[in-house]
Amino acid sequence: MRRKNLLRPIVKWVGGKRQLLDEIVPSIPTDKTYVEPFLGGGAVLLALKPKHAIINDANSELINVYTCVRDDTDELVKRLKEHKEQNHDKGADYFYEIRAMDRNANYSKKSKIDKAARIIYLNKTCFNGLYRVNSAGQFNSPYGRYKNPDIVNEVGIRALAKYLQENDVKIFSEDYTEVLATLNSDSFVYLDPPYMPISSSSSFTGYTEGGFNYQAQQQLKEECDKLHDKGVNFIESNSDCEEIRELYSEYKITKVKARRVVNSRADRRGEINEVLIYG
Repeated sequence: MRRKNLLRPIVKWVGGKRQLLDEIVPSIPTDKTYVEPFLGGGAVLLALKPKHAIINDANSELINVYTCVRDDTDELVKRLKEHKEQNHDKGADYFYEIRAMDRNANYSKKSKIDKAARIIYLNKTCFNGLYRVNSAGQFNSPYGRYKNPDIVNEVGIRALAKYLQENDVKIFSEDYTEVLATLNSDSFVYLDPPYMPISSSSSFTGYTEGGFNYQAQQQLKEECDKLHDKGVNFIESNSDCEEIRELYSEYKITKVKARRVVNSRADRRGEINEVLIYG
């Protein structure tokens, strides 16, 4: 009997790639250091389970979750159990109390564990798992009103902790260009940036401050060219749109179908076309 894979994302994240693993994973070599500069939920990383990896995300709150899972597993689980109990007793009132913590000037003084548990709790209980911040960087997704949200997920957290502890996985929260600048041909890069919006109404860049506009997409293309010139192979996921196809016209591009499941509006969830770019 095949053993169930316990290593999977512990947070729901915009643009998660679990549904495209069969398209992406077979093209990634196992004899190189795996590099993922836009980590998000980490579905590709956790499907690959590389022994050597460099992971990064500009969202420092998210990266703090991963470091606390690795370094303070027991305390994190304990704190999440407290959140679960309070959520059961108080529901929406407790959610908005926890959500409001980053409006307080003392939030920066909170412990790393408190911050990590807060993000996981909000992710599990907010509407549709939509991690979103306002222009001030404050979490602003509404309460989801789920009957029995999986707030603790102790099995998943401990499986992730075991993987991060037992393998050479370096964790950063920097601008992605800083990570890419350090690489050589012994590395393979999977890039899953905020996507180019396919219409003016479809843009969603709320999970990092500052967004990711077309100029940022152009810069990313230039960084991919630098990787290519250094002999560093990569795969990039992005929107299937004219702008992206023109930017990467000299690279191999394949179309894949994905199902967008994280959006605040149901009519903007469903099957869409994306591209995989190979360099």
